[in-house]
Amino acid sequence: MTLHHLDAGHAPPGHRHAVIRPRVSVENVVPERPPGWRPLRIAMVGQKGMPATYGGIERHVEEMSSRLVALGHEVTVYCRHSYDAMPMDQYRGVRLRWVPTVASKHLDAIVHSATATFAALADRPDVLHYHGIGPALVAPLPRYLSRVRVVQTIHGLDNRRAKWNRAARAALGTAHWLSGHVPDVRIAVSQELTAHYRHRFGTDTRYVPNGVAAPRLVPAQQITTRYGLRAGGYLLLVGRLVPEKAADLLIRAFRKVDTDLKLAVVGGSSFTDDYVATLRDVAGDDPRIVFTGFAYGDLLAELYTNAAAFVQPSRLEGLPLTLLEAASYGLPLVASDIQPHCELLEGDAPGRRLFRDGDVDDLVEALGRVLADLPAEHRAAVDTGARLRAAYSWDAAALDLEELYLDLVRRR
Repeated sequence: MTLHHLDAGHAPPGHRHAVIRPRVSVENVVPERPPGWRPLRIAMVGQKGMPATYGGIERHVEEMSSRLVALGHEVTVYCRHSYDAMPMDQYRGVRLRWVPTVASKHLDAIVHSATATFAALADRPDVLHYHGIGPALVAPLPRYLSRVRVVQTIHGLDNRRAKWNRAARAALGTAHWLSGHVPDVRIAVSQELTAHYRHRFGTDTRYVPNGVAAPRLVPAQQITTRYGLRAGGYLLLVGRLVPEKAADLLIRAFRKVDTDLKLAVVGGSSFTDDYVATLRDVAGDDPRIVFTGFAYGDLLAELYTNAAAFVQPSRLEGLPLTLLEAASYGLPLVASDIQPHCELLEGDAPGRRLFRDGDVDDLVEALGRVLADLPAEHRAAVDTGARLRAAYSWDAAALDLEELYLDLVRRR
């Protein structure tokens, strides 16, 4: 299997090359090994922890690391003590190591990246794999002071996120520059990010996108008793409640729509309590708007299973897992026309509606088109979901990543 490279210069804006990634179950069928193959010791740093309770990076790391273990490698994921998950030493075959951090908005990630890096170097891995832009601030340590090979996956341009103050944006700007120069190999999860790094830094960047699993269908039970939501009776938004996710835009638009459907806002604060308070103010006394807090596992599957449609109003994304997951459930999709959404949806059509980024009135119109004929939108959405499940496979992505690791270690 070969890695999927993208020559962004040959693709017109908004166009996505259709890459159908083969379905290979690495947990049931391990590929034949070439002569000289050996299992690798791999360290993952940058995620909050496992199991993934929320966050795209956490889901990515869980899905990829568990498959790398199934392929025969030893993977250690370095977790934050501040992460709200049940502490354990192993999950899905992955070793979990909990290291200290400072649980504050501006220090949590960078302190954990540093402590996790020192812990990882003491464990002597073959590959130290950073996730996100921020850990690039400490990546020079293993890159230039050890024989460990350094890989970094870019999940989004974190330096552009609205929640950071000026000092934090400056630090992330430095991390952005370092991420373009320090790693032995950098990976991007979307074609837009791949093109960004090639054009901005002139450096090779590998394209290994996120995947999506088969949907887990759960009848409406918890959502009815806990939130008053009935099957097919609500629109769904899932994500951290931070400014760039633009939940406020959706709430303002939804309040203008004449419908008996409810809006379920699924997510919570990420050191953004003031923004969450603003969302509640914008929602006002509209009884149709329901805030559920974070949801994962069976509860999240139940919310996806029973929604009427899914809305993604984000202004900044990498390659959004929530949009892929919603598509896998066959939900009609409404999304802003930012490049990562266009990359997945390939244009406005029944079952996959796009609206102008940041435009409340255009979002109102897009919601109206979906609600005008929900059965037809659902029929079209099933085809979109099937296409995306075929094109975005965790198993294929894990095989690509393994090949990258093995080539990198051989070259050492």
